[in-house]
Amino acid sequence: MKGSMYSSEIADPYAQALMSLAQNKHLGQEFADVLKSLLDALEENPELEQALASPVVKDENKKALLRRVLQGANSYLVNFMLLLVDKRRIMFLAPICEQYLTLWRKATNTVLAEVTSALKLTESQRETVAAKVKQLTGAEAVELETVIDPDIIGGVVIKVGSQVFDSSLRGQLRRISLNLGGAL
Repeated sequence: MKGSMYSSEIADPYAQALMSLAQNKHLGQEFADVLKSLLDALEENPELEQALASPVVKDENKKALLRRVLQGANSYLVNFMLLLVDKRRIMFLAPICEQYLTLWRKATNTVLAEVTSALKLTESQRETVAAKVKQLTGAEAVELETVIDPDIIGGVVIKVGSQVFDSSLRGQLRRISLNLGGAL
């Protein structure tokens, strides 16, 4: 059900409701930070997502699990998550979180950039890439998701939405090859 149109039709109104709550209470960034951590937890622990989505697991057990995972989180956010259990929408937790983050990025003029590099980026390299993405996109802030791919040899490939900025050695070699092929 992940990524389906049905999933997004359900996730969008819940994400919008959560965004409205967050903005009314001036908790938008706090919610975004918690939801990013929650998405990371779901990705790292598929069993967590399976337990929350399972019709066999009792609602009270799902709520207890959510309270443990969200320990220390704002009570508005915790109550919203518990409401998802009551409304039988907890299986859409990941799409709701992702849609909220999309709405939050739009509200704060933040872009999400996927950066592929041959090696792990240092903090200074991350800052340089973020500054370059800000310059290219005009965004006020940049969120970086990094991917390591030794096949690019060196440099970076930056994806922002549908735009791709390829400054990798593999990309440069490919462009040289195309230019040489056209010159022959």
